[in-house]
Amino acid sequence: MATLDQKSPNVLLQSLCCKITGKSEAEVAHQFQYAVRVIGSNYAPTIERDEFLVSEKIKKELLKQRREADAALFSELYRKLQTQGVLKHRWSILCLLLSLCEDPRKPSGRVPGCIYGALIGQALPRDVHSTPFYYARPQSLPLSYPERSAAAHNSSIATSGISSMGAFTINGPGPGPTPPSLLTGPGTQAVSESMRGSRLAWSIPVSSSPSGAGSATCPTSGPSAHLGPALRAPQRQRRDGDGSAEIGEAALIRDILYVFQGIDGKFIKMCCPENCYKIDSEVLLCKSLRDTTSRLAELGWLHNKIRKYTDSHSLDRAFGLVGQSFCAALHQELKEYYRLLSVLHVQLQVEDDHGVNEAVDNCLTLRRLLVWTHDPKVRLKTLAALVDYCQGRKGGELASAVHAYGKTGDPHMRALIQHILGLVSHPILNFLYRWIYDGELEDTYHEFFVASDPTVKTDRLWHDKYSLRKSMIPSFITMDQARKVLLIGKSINFLHQVCHDRTSPGKIIPASKSTDSPKDATELFTDLEGAFQSKIDVAYFETSKYLLDVLNKNYQLLEHLQAMRRYLLLGQGDFIRHLMDLLKPELVRAATTLYQHNLTGILETAVRATNAQFDSPEILKRLDVRLLEVSPGDTGWDVFSLDYHVEGPIATVFTRECMSHYLRVFNFLWRAKRMEYILTDIWKGQMCNAKLLKSMPELSGVLHQCHVLASEMFHFIHQMQYYITFEVLECSWDELWNKVQQARDLDHIIAAHEVFLDTIISRCLLDVNNRSLLNQLRAVFDQIIEFQNAQDTLYRSALEELQLRVQYEDKKRQREKMGEWGVTAEQEAEENRRVQEYKDTIPKMCSQLRLLTHFYQGIVQEFLRLLMTSSDESLQFFSFRLDFNEHYKARDPRLRPSLGATRGRRSSNI
Repeated sequence: MATLDQKSPNVLLQSLCCKITGKSEAEVAHQFQYAVRVIGSNYAPTIERDEFLVSEKIKKELLKQRREADAALFSELYRKLQTQGVLKHRWSILCLLLSLCEDPRKPSGRVPGCIYGALIGQALPRDVHSTPFYYARPQSLPLSYPERSAAAHNSSIATSGISSMGAFTINGPGPGPTPPSLLTGPGTQAVSESMRGSRLAWSIPVSSSPSGAGSATCPTSGPSAHLGPALRAPQRQRRDGDGSAEIGEAALIRDILYVFQGIDGKFIKMCCPENCYKIDSEVLLCKSLRDTTSRLAELGWLHNKIRKYTDSHSLDRAFGLVGQSFCAALHQELKEYYRLLSVLHVQLQVEDDHGVNEAVDNCLTLRRLLVWTHDPKVRLKTLAALVDYCQGRKGGELASAVHAYGKTGDPHMRALIQHILGLVSHPILNFLYRWIYDGELEDTYHEFFVASDPTVKTDRLWHDKYSLRKSMIPSFITMDQARKVLLIGKSINFLHQVCHDRTSPGKIIPASKSTDSPKDATELFTDLEGAFQSKIDVAYFETSKYLLDVLNKNYQLLEHLQAMRRYLLLGQGDFIRHLMDLLKPELVRAATTLYQHNLTGILETAVRATNAQFDSPEILKRLDVRLLEVSPGDTGWDVFSLDYHVEGPIATVFTRECMSHYLRVFNFLWRAKRMEYILTDIWKGQMCNAKLLKSMPELSGVLHQCHVLASEMFHFIHQMQYYITFEVLECSWDELWNKVQQARDLDHIIAAHEVFLDTIISRCLLDVNNRSLLNQLRAVFDQIIEFQNAQDTLYRSALEELQLRVQYEDKKRQREKMGEWGVTAEQEAEENRRVQEYKDTIPKMCSQLRLLTHFYQGIVQEFLRLLMTSSDESLQFFSFRLDFNEHYKARDPRLRPSLGATRGRRSSNI
């Protein structure tokens, strides 16, 4: 025993071959090579794994050979063997003994005990382990029967290209006349689930004698594309006296077996115009056989359809990994189909070798073929329909097609589609795991639903570089899940490339087991609301949380957002007022005379003099002055603007488009603030000059008009400022801040920020829909400036006239003190003439003010009319505050229907 243990397995195998055959080592070279091939392959024949059944077969075989004493001895030895634990797989040894106990008196023409070896040798290819399955293409068997017979005598091993990869089940035990010894008894319970699809093929009886006394199941598991040597038996036809022949069933069976492989037979050939296999019309054949043959030939047509698809795509690299996986799944199914055809060919060959006639119960018939191929035919029909449905699809779109086709009530077909879906979705899951755990996108053939644009620069990485390829989103993945998958990988790349954060993804996201097999993919995708959703959610929450923490802690995103509100949206009131006071001498000048460095110095002075000085230096250094494009006639008020520089990660939130919106809103607010500033100066002028001009009663009417018009303008601007400050800015800012605090990812912050800007752009009348309203409002602002100029002119001329009158009276009093006449008649006449000339200018001033008032009121009335017809309720409510006492309604009849209709709509809404 020690000596045997020291020998290599090859030496022991060669010794076993010599012992069985009784020949020398040189003479058993062929058998030894075959044995090495069988042991090294993963083709496992479907044999009985029940010890009791195998032992009973051995005893029956010994009794048939009339060796009763040997049978009794075997029973005793087997009983002793059961009581010892020396052997782990006793059934394997018993199967070997069963194959060795074959009756040597049978005229098989083979070495006794080697019939199984001969059958395996015919079906098992030499290169079965060396050729990849996607390069496999069955070599056609010879089409002429003499050639097939010659090939059968000259070669015992056929060449094959089908690999030895494990196959998925194709069908269960068929309803045909299968021997009970193979389908019943406890032995069938031991057959693994993975071999269930092979049962039908191995349950077909292979007769070893004309009488059918013994039967042997062929142990080969190779494909039928190379089914071993050609069938040897002569063609079984019935001929009449004049030489014309009526085709017998045996000849049709031969043709059918070739048609099953997509090869034209002698009598059954492919009819290209009709795209089907047909029997030559000149062949003499009864209708029943012709109909049965036509039904069986459909199997070959289905095989061709599937094979054509796999052959056209297997070597197409552009088809992608998902497509290649789909071809692999189809190859597995064809492999099981070939296994059945291999057994059928061996069965027919054994019948020919031993002269089995058609009357024997075990022989092949068309009807039995019809029964045995029922389940494979249903399976191939499903695959052929699936191939049709998947034409022109690749990647995730192909996976969606396979998934959609699996919605059937047949559990067997559903299991088949689920298996194919597992293979097809396996590459997609690999793409997905690589993306969400490493941020890497290796999608050479554009199969994944996340797309990348390599031409996009880093500053636009978040917005433009990565996107969803919607056509490639598998139907079993929801849009929300796909969006989260996109955000996870995009966040990892944003951290690395934009934030320059070198934290490895493994420290951000908890380690997770990646997919190892198609079965894992199937289990994961069938539990989309459970395991898959959990994996996506964990990766999404952890990555997004880490990214927001980096932006808030390292780049002060929220502080910059508040700085935008304080400076560009005029939220820092003391700073804005002081800045306007300091800038007034500069901004009243022509725009072409301004210098940015002077304005920047004034800005820094305003910062140091107000509460803005307490802001972070990181924020203050970004605050700057910007001069807009100058147009002819512009003053400094028209071109001045504040600016806020953004770069790096925060530029992802404050994009160029967003900053342009901020500048538009700032210019609008700055102009509205200027109107308030102007009206304040107008009020100051009226209060300061009221007492001075009491001595000029002729100006009372003009001054009254100024006070009335100024009051109207005050009311309008105050209501406008209230609407903008509280209803637009404060309410929108509160909504934005709440959304930012509750945001779960950067996209939520960006979306909330964009909604905020869009809202204030719309409600500040800066969008396209409110262009007419904005034009009317700018006209109102222009009238306020015109009124300021008119009042300044009025007060300037009035004060000049007042000063002249005071000088005249002073001169008159001085001359009277000197004892002279105060004035001469000529001087008095001159003074009266000058005063009268001034009084003559007052009606002109009054008419100018009346004209200004008329224009102003007309613009306001049109502005109110447009507000009434606006679809925005906030603008409609704003119109009520502007005309709360119906002052303009009384003046303009056009406002009455609009006001009534609007109030009606308001009451109905309430």
